[in-house]
Amino acid sequence: MSTSSNLSVSSSLPSSRFTFWLVLCAMILLATNMRAPIVALGSIAPVVKDALDISEFQIGWLGAVPMLSFAVGALISPTIGKRFGLENTLIAMIGLLTVGMIIRTAIPTWSGFLIGTLLLTLAIGFANTLAAPVIKQRTPQHIPLITGLFSLTMTTAAGIVAGVVLPLSEQVGWQWALGGWTILGVFAFVIWLFLRLRLGSSNHQAVIPAALSSSDISMWRTTFAWQIAIFMGLQSLLFYTVASFLPSIWVSKGLSAVSAGQMGSVFQFMAPVSILSLTWLVNRGRPIQALAVFAAVLNVIGILGVSYLSTDLAWLWSGMMGMGCSAIFTLSMMLFSMRTYTTNQASELSGMAQAVGYVIAFFGPLGTGWLHEMTGSWSMPLFIMLILMIVNVVIAWLVSRPVMVDGKYI
Repeated sequence: MSTSSNLSVSSSLPSSRFTFWLVLCAMILLATNMRAPIVALGSIAPVVKDALDISEFQIGWLGAVPMLSFAVGALISPTIGKRFGLENTLIAMIGLLTVGMIIRTAIPTWSGFLIGTLLLTLAIGFANTLAAPVIKQRTPQHIPLITGLFSLTMTTAAGIVAGVVLPLSEQVGWQWALGGWTILGVFAFVIWLFLRLRLGSSNHQAVIPAALSSSDISMWRTTFAWQIAIFMGLQSLLFYTVASFLPSIWVSKGLSAVSAGQMGSVFQFMAPVSILSLTWLVNRGRPIQALAVFAAVLNVIGILGVSYLSTDLAWLWSGMMGMGCSAIFTLSMMLFSMRTYTTNQASELSGMAQAVGYVIAFFGPLGTGWLHEMTGSWSMPLFIMLILMIVNVVIAWLVSRPVMVDGKYI
């Protein structure tokens, strides 16, 4: 009788191959929604500004809201995910993200756009944090692969949307050009709902022996957690600063506006190369510590080149920073899962590190813009950025050592 019952239960469980492909598809669809709505606004900002009759200051706030929302979402999402289940929380956040995209285009006013942006970026903040623990829980044998493809999809989708949203707005209007991407949110909602119904909730996890893990580890008091928070935060600070000011910096150094704009594209489009290479190397068993330090060094060389070296190699310096930033972000996502014992720990580490990281990143564009206005030059902000990237090489070496979150060596 018990044998028959066990066979029945076993046959009802999805195969590991089915689970892998379902989680992969769900993660890819989630990733398509996690950067595209943000970069789309940057590409179409002048059109939105004129359509809504708002100021540059208001546009600036729309650009700053995502990092603050990411930090808030990262801070509160682990507790909510633990209470209601990771998949249930993500389904709700995908729904909220979709509603936010609809609101900011269906209500063409400053308040409507701001509310919609707040909702969708808060939802993305939750997704940023909860993606890693879902990957750890559902596909523990494929963490580098799925994390790499997740990061790659985010970057690729953002690049595609950034490139087509402006010409699309000229054909169908800015509201449809921005709001049309809501269909990706609908697709993601459907597949995550299917995943939840088919696989159940992952908030009931396997028990980890006390000798291996302590469930009461406080990430806010853990050295490793602070190291990865700073590692990710300094990367994000560089990324958002360069994304905001790189063309302007190159123009000040003698490049034409067209060439400077192309350098911004080089910075963005080196990401897929970096993520694919990193994922392949990690899967091949290459030392994570060497990869982390190399990625941090790429950022140092890139910012050094922008600051002091030949503009004839502007493409090389821009590309190095693009590769370094993408590799560090992807490595950080991997480490959330690879350096924790349980799904809850992965969620808490991801939340703490991203909350701190995005607060650090928030001051990058603001501080750089303020220093440039005060000094009338890019020299001081670039010098400070160079020092911070050198510091991040040391942090990269520390955070990528073969140790778990509690300090125990692997």
